[in-house]
Amino acid sequence: MEKGMKKRWISLYVENQVGVLSKISGLFSGKCYNLDSLTVGTTEDPTVSRMTIATVSDDETFEQIKKQLNRMVEVIKVIDFTDIFIRMKEILYIKVRDCSLEEKIELFQIAETFKGRVIDRGRDSLLLEFVQTAAKNDAVVKLFKDEFKNIEVVRGGSVGIESISMTER
Repeated sequence: MEKGMKKRWISLYVENQVGVLSKISGLFSGKCYNLDSLTVGTTEDPTVSRMTIATVSDDETFEQIKKQLNRMVEVIKVIDFTDIFIRMKEILYIKVRDCSLEEKIELFQIAETFKGRVIDRGRDSLLLEFVQTAAKNDAVVKLFKDEFKNIEVVRGGSVGIESISMTER
């Protein structure tokens, strides 16, 4: 990463309307800001959605991003998660195909070690699920790439919420 650049997290409360996601992602692409992760879901209020966005930027650019988001009519609230205690998890699915019985046994052991679980199985394949931090999921993906030939990876993007207690993310 370049000097002054760091991973940033923003949480937005936005109006749950057609076109809001497009407008917000358009703001990022129009300014040549890259989105590392973007997740959206409806909140307890069906008229409001919550977005969790990850990007890499310097302080000045990040302040511009927050100001531009705050100016958007559809944005209700902007929360900078970068330097506060939050709970953040990402869902990861890994499908392993063409595996032997020995490899299946190893996959069950890996799932247990990395707090994952096997959620589906076939004659020569397994589907595993992991719900943990993106950094831990990065390690799991690397392990699978190194150990198994035929894998398929799907990541859901991180979601986060402010911690109640003072704990690490």
